[in-house]
Amino acid sequence: MKYLRVFIILLSTFSFGLVRAGEGMWIPMLLQYNEKEMQEMGMRITAEDIYSINHSSLKDAIVLFGGGCTGEIVSDQGLLLTNHHCGYDYIQKHSSVQHDYLTNGFWAMNMGEELPCPGLSVIFLREMRDVTEKVLTGINIDMSEADRQAKIDENIKKIVAAVEKETKYKVSIKPYFLGNEYYLLLNEIYTDVRLVGCPPSNIGKFGGDTDNWVWPRHTGDFSIFRVYADKDGHPAVYDKDNVPYKPAKHLDISLKGAEEGDFAFVFGYPARTNEYLPAVAVDQEANLIDPIIVDLRGKVLDIYNKYQEQDPKVRIQYASKHASIGNGWKKWMGVTEGINHFHGVEKKRAFEKDFQEWALGARNRYMYIDLLNQFEKNYKELEPYQLAYTYFSEAGLRIELVSFAGRFVKLSEVTKDTPQGEIDAMITNLKTRSASFFKDYYEPIDREVAAMLLKEYLKAQPADFRPDFLNGIKDVDEYVDNLFNKSIFTDEAKVNELLDNFNAKNVKKLANDPALKVYQSLIGFYRNEVYDHISSLNATIDRQRRIYMKGQMDMQPDKRLFPDANFTLRVTYGKVEGFKPQDGKTYRHFTTLEGIIEKENPDIYDYVVEPRLKQLYNNKDYGRYADKDGTMHVAFTASVHTTGGNSGSPILNADGQLLGLNFDRCWEGTMSDLLYDPAICRNISVDIRYVLFIIDKFAGAHHLIEEMTIVE
Repeated sequence: MKYLRVFIILLSTFSFGLVRAGEGMWIPMLLQYNEKEMQEMGMRITAEDIYSINHSSLKDAIVLFGGGCTGEIVSDQGLLLTNHHCGYDYIQKHSSVQHDYLTNGFWAMNMGEELPCPGLSVIFLREMRDVTEKVLTGINIDMSEADRQAKIDENIKKIVAAVEKETKYKVSIKPYFLGNEYYLLLNEIYTDVRLVGCPPSNIGKFGGDTDNWVWPRHTGDFSIFRVYADKDGHPAVYDKDNVPYKPAKHLDISLKGAEEGDFAFVFGYPARTNEYLPAVAVDQEANLIDPIIVDLRGKVLDIYNKYQEQDPKVRIQYASKHASIGNGWKKWMGVTEGINHFHGVEKKRAFEKDFQEWALGARNRYMYIDLLNQFEKNYKELEPYQLAYTYFSEAGLRIELVSFAGRFVKLSEVTKDTPQGEIDAMITNLKTRSASFFKDYYEPIDREVAAMLLKEYLKAQPADFRPDFLNGIKDVDEYVDNLFNKSIFTDEAKVNELLDNFNAKNVKKLANDPALKVYQSLIGFYRNEVYDHISSLNATIDRQRRIYMKGQMDMQPDKRLFPDANFTLRVTYGKVEGFKPQDGKTYRHFTTLEGIIEKENPDIYDYVVEPRLKQLYNNKDYGRYADKDGTMHVAFTASVHTTGGNSGSPILNADGQLLGLNFDRCWEGTMSDLLYDPAICRNISVDIRYVLFIIDKFAGAHHLIEEMTIVE
């Protein structure tokens, strides 16, 4: 199918002048088509230096960290840097009131003190291959979506099986350009990853939720891990005899800093963008769904805050949950504000007007003519089901008691015919989950959250379109009290007793637990009233979006188009620069340690300044990490297109040397997942010199500095 190859053709024929610098998430194996522009912008290395399968390249130092962030190898002994918030779950799991690494930080002064992190893995991309033609063999435009996907799945299975015979790596195939292109990925997965160091949260999360997504930032958002391998350098499960991983490449670190106008690029794993959505979809997400999520999560966070401020143990227990909920809460708030302030929906509609005129301009464009009308119809039909799903997930399953009870559904359904080995496996798994749940559970928080969320659920969703259990509630507070008082899932001892003595006689009692019944009601509603409609409509919309994507490529033959993020390795590039988000408001591109001192407020946890840090500031004891202006730079901004998943990504200079760790975007530019505006979309990175300063001068972990390759 000739039209499916249009992307490669476009890459070789585009006009460089039409590219908006800063926008784009580019496939590394095709970076040779961007090389000229990147070098014209200031880059002094080649595309082959960034991605190569013939020799070591920068890609060999980049990892997908923990399935949700990016990390980079910075020594020949497997030392890895990522964000503090990326390592947060593992720091929290190792923390207790006695060993509060969240508050006090943690530094292993030798490899023997490094802490294992069960469940944590890192993934190295070893090679990409274009397999589009093989995947789309036998596909034609008249196939139903189900038949098309079945054929694609069949082709992918054959391709993967064939490649697995010739490689030791994990093989997967991912769609790009909404299914118009397919690439095969060869990955190597390492599962022995250990915590090496992290600063106190008053450095690693300085500013907390208040500063999250906001510039200027003063956050030392980094943590340090190490990858281990067997004696031959291969992936291995944790073993005390494992040795530090020897990478094919580790990043050199620059002490020169980031200057206004410098070329910079980010190399990492962006998670999800939707740059090519139609206007109706952007409007629905930004102005209907996101505001509901923001409202519900904001109310949950208010309750968390109240209890966390009262008890240090509760603060630790709910630190990771608070960070997870709060991150999305503030981001989606910014998306709505950005889309509306910068007229995103109107810009999309203006493009669609041009698209419609183009579609009507030739007979062979017939497949595009009714697309926009169909989008309007289908997204309108999808709307009530999207709302139902939003309340199901954000109000129903947000209740911890209910979600935890849901883990026991399979156990509640066993019969006398269920093999004992299967039951034993369930119980073992549930004991592990139970210990993890109760370690970080505080019933008074969950009880208050439940009452609030159920009231919001009842108020917002119609009686004929919500789970049955809600319609039986006359008094929410009374209902919640009964729910929590009568369920065994609020009591660790009762849960352990059940699991230790489980037999077929317990099944009925378990199935009748009120929390489990609420979970079943929620899931039943979702499965019976919501899921099929969302799946069917999304299947139709996905087909239309794939055709729309093809149409946009055909309509703009002189414009480079990049595929939406899909958690695969990408290169994004731009300039180090400040920005002007509003009339009369201008930001420079960097912040300094002086700003931390200015923000200090000992009465607010997020703005407490560590005494040692203040001492270093007062003495101006910055060592070789000070900028040439004499100050200690903390963070900087650049016009590089990033999103979730890019957290922890290295931001590199024109020579491919490490300048810092990407950790955020500016508030005004969070809309960039849907619509990129080069004037105000900025990524935010912690300056690598501040990272080294904290490791060396603050923590005294100079042995880690000695591992790294530092360029003065």
